[in-house]
Parts: sequence; C-alpha cells; structure tokens
Amino acid sequence: MALEPGYDSAPEPFRLAGRVVRKYLIGARSLHDHIAAKLLRAGASLVLDIGSGEGALSAALPHPPPLRLVGLDASAALLRAHPGARVRADALRLPFRDGTFDAAVAVNMLQHVGDPGRALREARRVLAPGGLLLASATCRDDSPELAPVWRPEPGPFDAEDAPDRVCEVFGEVEVERWDAPLITLPDRAAIRDYLVARHVPRPMAAEAAAHLHTPLPVTKRGSLVVARR
Repeated sequence: MALEPGYDSAPEPFRLAGRVVRKYLIGARSLHDHIAAKLLRAGASLVLDIGSGEGALSAALPHPPPLRLVGLDASAALLRAHPGARVRADALRLPFRDGTFDAAVAVNMLQHVGDPGRALREARRVLAPGGLLLASATCRDDSPELAPVWRPEPGPFDAEDAPDRVCEVFGEVEVERWDAPLITLPDRAAIRDYLVARHVPRPMAAEAAAHLHTPLPVTKRGSLVVARR
C-alpha cells in the first residue's frame, strides 16, 4: 500500500510534519509550490496526485484551480481532509483506465511503497501519451544537522536511486536536485516536533532536542525526477 505504517489509524505524525514545514519554512516556496508551478507551465488539465494525503498539492494551486486534480491515497483518515476530488486506492493498483491523466505526481511517497517499480508502471499506464510524471524523493543523508540524533531509514526509492528507477520505466528522465536549508527550527519544542513527525518517540525526541543548539537550520537533500510517457 502507498502508505506509511500507521498513517490510517494514527495520522498525526504526517500532519505534524506538514505543520512544522509550513510554520518554519525559509522563503515562500515549498516543494508542492514548485511542483504546482511546473504543472501550470506544462498546461496539464487532469492530474493524479498519488499519495496526496490531505491535499498539500491542491493547496499550492491557485484558487479556483486552472486544472482538475484528483487526490489518491490509501489512508481514509487523511483523505477525509482533502478538499477536492479524491479516491482511496493503492498506488500499486490504480483504479483508472489507461491514458486517463495528463500528469501524475508522487511527492516523497514512493519510498513507502513495497514495489516502487510497479507503482511507476501503474503511473505510466494511466498517463496519456506525452503525459508528465513528477516524482520526488529525499536523500539518505537528508537533514544532516540532525545526524547526531536521527538518520532517515534507507528505503526502496531514495533520491540516490530514484532517477534510475524512473528511467527503467520511462526511458528518459530529467533530474532537479536540491541541497539547501528549507526550514529553521527556532527552539527545542520545534526540534522535538520535527523528530516526532519522523516517528521518533516523543520522550526520545525531547531528550535529543535538549542537546542541540537553536535556532537550528535544517537542510533538505533530495531530487525531483521528471519524465514523460
């Protein structure tokens, strides 16, 4: 399933991660803002947001949106807050006909899928000829400022592997890499929340935060992989 374990029964870590980024974002543009701008420039009219959660991509679009966005997620709890068209389904078995969408988006979610290759093949299947795929992934050394207390678990679709994985299915890819501070955590409570959002138990997160200096800029490392059917 396209779902981090526990998100359906306990979605708070996912929601907390979104709140922390929105609250402490450096500058005005998030990854969802960047992807929304690319979709608009591409002239996409019907877009599938795979692993949409509560609709962060929808919120990044102008309102009323100049395109139709369909959110898809395995979590009913998260989809209840999605503001637009939404479908509860598995990224490995998309419930749409071949060639339905102009674009498909997968924001930092393919690392949560047991078989990213199959999910990519499904995404390609539901894209029309010339349809656009935008898939992002974080690096294994993401958030290096927190390396003394937390490291991301290696996954099946990290930024180090993502371009090759997408290329296997789509043939050619473009890669946008990022390595820059994204947020500044102003105090220990913010650091604790950032760690809790990454499934560190709250007591351990609070103890780790007590040993870090604030304010703490956090560097995000990853890639956006762009391909066409």
